[in-house]
Amino acid sequence: MTDRLVIAALQANPTVGDIVGNAAIARRLIGEATRAGADLALFPELFLIGYPPEDLALKPAAVEACSQALHDLAADTRDDCAALVTLIWPGPGGRPLNAVALIAQGAVRTVSFKTDLPNYGVFDEKRIFAPGEAPQTFEVCGVRLGVPICEDIWGPGPCRSLKAQGAEIILVPNGSPFRRTAGEERLRAARARVAETGLPLLYVNQVGGQDELVFDGGGFALQADGAMAARLPMFEEGMSLTQWRREMGGWVCASGPWAPWPDLVEATYRAMVMGLRDYVNKTGFKGVLLGLSGGVDSGLSLVVAADALGPERVRAVMLPSRYTSQESLEDAARGARAVGVRLDEIPISPAVDAVEAMLASDFAGLPPDLTEENIQSRIRGVTLMAMSNKHGLMLLTTGNKSEMAVGYATLYGDMCGGYNVLKDLYKIEVYDICAWRNANLPFPDAIAAPIPQRVLTKAPSAELRENQTDQDSLPPYADLDAILHGLVEEEATLNEIVARGHDPATVERVQRLLYSSEYKRRQAAPGVKIGGRAFGRDRRYPLVNRFRDKVGD
Repeated sequence: MTDRLVIAALQANPTVGDIVGNAAIARRLIGEATRAGADLALFPELFLIGYPPEDLALKPAAVEACSQALHDLAADTRDDCAALVTLIWPGPGGRPLNAVALIAQGAVRTVSFKTDLPNYGVFDEKRIFAPGEAPQTFEVCGVRLGVPICEDIWGPGPCRSLKAQGAEIILVPNGSPFRRTAGEERLRAARARVAETGLPLLYVNQVGGQDELVFDGGGFALQADGAMAARLPMFEEGMSLTQWRREMGGWVCASGPWAPWPDLVEATYRAMVMGLRDYVNKTGFKGVLLGLSGGVDSGLSLVVAADALGPERVRAVMLPSRYTSQESLEDAARGARAVGVRLDEIPISPAVDAVEAMLASDFAGLPPDLTEENIQSRIRGVTLMAMSNKHGLMLLTTGNKSEMAVGYATLYGDMCGGYNVLKDLYKIEVYDICAWRNANLPFPDAIAAPIPQRVLTKAPSAELRENQTDQDSLPPYADLDAILHGLVEEEATLNEIVARGHDPATVERVQRLLYSSEYKRRQAAPGVKIGGRAFGRDRRYPLVNRFRDKVGD
């Protein structure tokens, strides 16, 4: 038995399905932890297969590959420190278990399984995994450790069981994705378990982007009285050593890192950058392409792309029509120059004229309407997709959550693209992020004030007809976003929203637009989850849906 223990918390960035590559990362990190003097290395949740594996976890070949990788890793690290490695494990009826395994001295010593499976929001684990029975403790250097996995600390059962088995320290491997309220929620859950068990706790979270989710790290250590003893960096991979010491009252975290944590706006921006960077790199694209309109949404998307990938991996295209203003041409050029991104200009008027001529006989006698506006948008989409295909660059789509909520986006037009960093940002939040980025340098080589000021002050417009602005057909964005927040984030009734000072007819209209646009959102590109109710993963409504709330009912 020892009175001192050094635990390396590994905020690592796996790639889902790259079991060989993830095992290589694990091998390297265990070696680094050993050389740094660690007794134990702790990985985040499901590290060998990557989190979340979704239905990949149901493939027997993937389960077998994880098992082989674990045994190979144990043999390869025979002379290194012990490690708690997380993976999928064969379970009953062909359903896998979410597991954590202790490897030490060349062998797999003990395996324990996640018992509480989340099935809300972005989580769908009850459909995929079988629940484990009561979790088992692990012994390292004579110290008995309880290792509940992620959701196992959100309720009292697993930690109480581990305490009853003699656990002295709680170690928690996590795959907890970023959202605005995640930090406070994690701390609240961890402190509740510490208060119930009287045991100190080390929380280790994954880092990196996976599809629409971003894992922000931000691990921490709590003393037995709930006091914060260490803070791991957010949005940064790496190894953090925590020193633990046995005292008369039990174990304490004697030392560990104390990393600064960003405020909410900075954290949101870093999540957008990390989500895009990992999506592009992990899918193998050499860079990105986007249409630059001179507006705020494409302007912010451009800056995020440059910060994520470097300007040399970003290409922008201006696609002017007969309605594009000189201001928009100037603002697009100024924004591209500010971040050092190549900007090309390809006028779409020849293609628009050709399509309109082609359809002239069929449209004869009918007045121009939204149809002609959508033709312009779809020609831009065809042009950008052709350039994406030809040059091997992933196309970014640049619509915001407000537009997607009410259907102010064109299928096969401005919705074309493989990823959208603004997907979960309302329009007002887009402006807030722009203001923050113009005032801050989030990375060492970041460009100062990259978004032209006029982009932030002029009236938003799709410029698909003469003198068009968004507010011709939508409420002011401050009102629209407040109504949408009530409908989407809160599931508030129309009466509750009207009571906040909104016009009843406007609220009913926004609800109608929200429901009738569900079919568009089903075909939208993935994008970074920021809030609690992202379209797609969190909020899934039927396409055929006749329910409508009413004011006064």
